Amino acid sequence: MNQSIDIAGEELLMLPQKALYWPREAMLIIADIHFGKAAAFRALGVPVPSGTTSVNLLALDDLLAARPVRHIVFLGDFLHARAAHAGATLAAMQRWRERHPGLLLTLVRGNHDARAGDPSARLGITVVDEPHVIGPFAFCHHPDIMTPSYVLAGHVHPVYRLRAGWDALRLPCFLVGRRRMVLPSFGAFTGGHPVTPLPVERLFVSSGEAVLEVP
Repeated sequence: MNQSIDIAGEELLMLPQKALYWPREAMLIIADIHFGKAAAFRALGVPVPSGTTSVNLLALDDLLAARPVRHIVFLGDFLHARAAHAGATLAAMQRWRERHPGLLLTLVRGNHDARAGDPSARLGITVVDEPHVIGPFAFCHHPDIMTPSYVLAGHVHPVYRLRAGWDALRLPCFLVGRRRMVLPSFGAFTGGHPVTPLPVERLFVSSGEAVLEVP
């Protein structure tokens, strides 16, 4: 179940798949997908699972199949590190791109992109610096960018700890304030940072099946 919210006079949908959708623009907004993170850890000798690139691409395909999408904006950290330029990772992304040749792709550079370098030109991604303004929104990686537009950002990987007696559950969340929204990390194997909303902020958690506001 999606959660609709009005921001800056525009309807946005917070999706259980940890993404944001702007219906009027048929735009999908993705934060912190971190392609190649697992490969970067394995290159350092850390035994972590493989296949996260395929998981990320399948998750994108599921979103594209569910609603009309003309444009995807990635809010930074598209690639995790230079190891993400490995041949197998790039080949998988290239095959995905060939299945969606008419899709507009924009990357707002994040801190990991600065280290990893821009993605291959063969992927046909327009790469820009923050803030990237479209309509009333400033598409950013860092939430603390100063701009008169409403900021949509990532970087934090926000999660919220729900408690019930002795049990606790960490769920990815959207943090919505008066001047900015912080999106959860989309990528597989990206972890999360627990957040506490300020009194002026609203917090919405994703169970994977629904997005619900925490009172």
